[in-house]
Amino acid sequence: MSDFSFENWEKQSRANRKKYAQQLQKVNKNAALKRLPKLHEEAFEKVDCLQCARCCKSYSPRFKMPDIKRISKHLGMKESVFIKEYLFQDEEGDYVVKSSPCVFLGENNECQIYDVRPSDCARFPYTNEDVLLKRKNITLKNSEFCPIVFYVLENLFRQ
Repeated sequence: MSDFSFENWEKQSRANRKKYAQQLQKVNKNAALKRLPKLHEEAFEKVDCLQCARCCKSYSPRFKMPDIKRISKHLGMKESVFIKEYLFQDEEGDYVVKSSPCVFLGENNECQIYDVRPSDCARFPYTNEDVLLKRKNITLKNSEFCPIVFYVLENLFRQ
């Protein structure tokens, strides 16, 4: 992908949103799923998440009960105390962090609970799994703040 550029990627992503939506609607899912792991790997070779951390600065993952149990245990807190101190339920009923940036985002954009982070964080930006194709609205939203999603979408539809 030598002709690929991240220059003005945010603007490009916003401009291409409609195109991405159309392409995701008609994509050959089996062919795309075969290409995703390589594109995912390439993107992570080109983008240093610790230089970006936009996901941690702007959005919250969902904290599912297994995440809450694991993280609260790691922090030596009761689950109810962890929830009360750090989380609230959004309009969809999901637990999310109370504030942005994420309270667990430390210096140098490093996650203070990385080894026990929520599964949403561990899987983000979903560029190597079928979520990219199945949850189109999330993929489109993510493409506007995550350069890895932008890279994968731009290259997934190239011949």
